[in-house]
Amino acid sequence: MSQKPSIPKGTRDFTPQEMANRNYIFNTIKSVFQLYGFQQIETPAMENLSTLMGKYGEEGDKLLFKILNSGDYLNNLSNEELLEKNSIRLTNKISEKGLRYDLTVPFARFVVQNRDKISFPFKRYQIQPVWRADRPQKGRYREFYQCDVDVVGSDSLLNELELIQIVDEVYRRLKINVVIKLNNRKILSGIAEIIGESDKITDITVAIDKLDKIGLEKVNEEIAAKGISQYAIDKLQPILKLSGSNKDKIEQLKSVLATSETGMKGISELETIFSLCETTQIQTQVELDLTLARGLNYYTGAIFEVKAKDVEIGSITGGGRYDNLTGVFGMPGISGVGISFGADRIYDVLNQLNLYPETSEEQTKVLFVSFGEKELLFCLPWLKTLREKGINCEIYPETAKMKKQMSYADGKNIPFTAIVGENEINENKVMLKNMKTGNQQLCNIEELIKALS
Repeated sequence: MSQKPSIPKGTRDFTPQEMANRNYIFNTIKSVFQLYGFQQIETPAMENLSTLMGKYGEEGDKLLFKILNSGDYLNNLSNEELLEKNSIRLTNKISEKGLRYDLTVPFARFVVQNRDKISFPFKRYQIQPVWRADRPQKGRYREFYQCDVDVVGSDSLLNELELIQIVDEVYRRLKINVVIKLNNRKILSGIAEIIGESDKITDITVAIDKLDKIGLEKVNEEIAAKGISQYAIDKLQPILKLSGSNKDKIEQLKSVLATSETGMKGISELETIFSLCETTQIQTQVELDLTLARGLNYYTGAIFEVKAKDVEIGSITGGGRYDNLTGVFGMPGISGVGISFGADRIYDVLNQLNLYPETSEEQTKVLFVSFGEKELLFCLPWLKTLREKGINCEIYPETAKMKKQMSYADGKNIPFTAIVGENEINENKVMLKNMKTGNQQLCNIEELIKALS
């Protein structure tokens, strides 16, 4: 007996109905991106490892899927190298490419390669899959879609405001109740500075970014394991426990970070963003969260994370400002800021809350039911006319009993059927049946178009 086929853990198949739901998400997000003047690009699924490695920190590098070189990839390795079993050294010799981990680093590479073809500030969006060799769990997949929106070539904090407005609009349209968490890497750098551990900023931010998942005690243990002194850890505690309104937290931070120029600059940037949010009357809750670190090395300013309030799941949108990212590709001085919508987590949230519309734009609107060649030939011009009007329609392709054709329509959730028999042909009309109510009406082509529109 042949083995039943399977797919890799952390990946999923999607049925036509599931794809209709996913396209509802993609189309909603895309329409908001376009509303703010962003243009679409695409980049290859695989990139050179030299492009990807070193951009996500040590933990991110471990999660990159590497692609074996084509041909006899072991040919140039000595027996000594194989017996040594040094995975990092072996990988460098047998793999030159990898699947992209996110869309931001490939975007930075795109900007540098196409600098003569684009004008700045450059506003782009990108909706494509990414891959991470992570441990699959609820809400965490190895293959998933990101919907990225970025602007490069501008330092203005108006860009941060626009991203918050985009988040506000997208989740209003999707009817998901969310909170936008906001922080600034300059504040985190200032904190590392005043506790005397500036050179440990990456270790500190990677650890405190896990506060929601593992708790304060475990975070302190992880920080201590990185060689950070107990004195510094003690000084960090009141900062991690700040409470009150955004204004209260900022006032407390001003006192704590008064001696840090970098930290005070981060506070000033956050104050400007909160002020702009008030001016533009952002409806979504925007909350200052000092434990938000977004453990990626390339963020340098504001950092964002969006959480669904009504579902237990990780962040569904995240991002930040990355002033230095294009510099690693030989194009310094280009500031950028962007966010990424996690389409797969949004999909799971909408599934749990059952927030999809009853019908989708791509759904077949009417199925023509016919009982023979004469009826089929009568229906074909009607189908052509409806499609020219942008109405999705189809015809059952074989002669079959009415029950079978109606079951087909029910199985695809087609809301209407157009029944054609001898009487309908003689009158040059079809019998339109509403599959939900059972009501029927005799229609000519104009009446049919009106009823379906």
